[in-house]
Amino acid sequence: MNDHMMPTDEQLVAYLDDQLDSDQRSRIDAVIAEDSMLNLRLQWLARSSLPFKAAYDELAQQAPVDRLQAMLDTLPSPARPAINRRRFLAAAAGLVLSGVLADRLFLGWQASQHKSSWRGLVADYMSMYVPQTLEHLPSDEATQRAQLHTIDARLGLRLLPAQLSLPRVELKRAQILEYDGMPIAQITYLDPAHGPMALCVTRSNSGSRHFAHERRHGMNVVYWADMEHAWMLIGHNPASELEEMAKVLRSRLSA
Repeated sequence: MNDHMMPTDEQLVAYLDDQLDSDQRSRIDAVIAEDSMLNLRLQWLARSSLPFKAAYDELAQQAPVDRLQAMLDTLPSPARPAINRRRFLAAAAGLVLSGVLADRLFLGWQASQHKSSWRGLVADYMSMYVPQTLEHLPSDEATQRAQLHTIDARLGLRLLPAQLSLPRVELKRAQILEYDGMPIAQITYLDPAHGPMALCVTRSNSGSRHFAHERRHGMNVVYWADMEHAWMLIGHNPASELEEMAKVLRSRLSA
């Protein structure tokens, strides 16, 4: 692979399937570490549990079935036996879907499902993560400090790697996401037992809140708030374990 060329989707799939030699992996690792858009592209290729079926089912339910049936009824009677009603309606409804890009369909569907729930949006994003998404990222303190500085500038925080360290899990990356103009910081960890985990934060003026729990996409979520920010910790870890980690983080971050 040329050092100056962006990897193709085929090369990224081979990367995810561990089918590249060490030199090729190292080159892709280097590009991923510097290019957040490429990293997001890799995560989309690694997705496995996104609810695309539900998205398509919902859109298919909105297909103009009554009008399609009326069209079928206007066909001359000799022609009707040659046309299977189920196939006709399915094919016509399929035309409604065929012009819509899958990613845009999903984004529209998730927006209607979660509305203003930033935790739902984060859970959608985290559902694309696999251990390979994070395990080859650089995790030296200088890189972490630079990434946290970007978060501080957008969200009015002062974060240090030492505040965010947790037993057993490894801090891998800090980055800013944005949805509908709302910045969301994502600080990702890799747990050797449970896989990717993330501490996320956004601005909030809803006041301080105690810990609460929920489940999204098969992951446990612990969330809380202070006077200026809303926080959440999400992962496949048991809920009780996540809450213990959240208590440690909240204590350090409010000190």
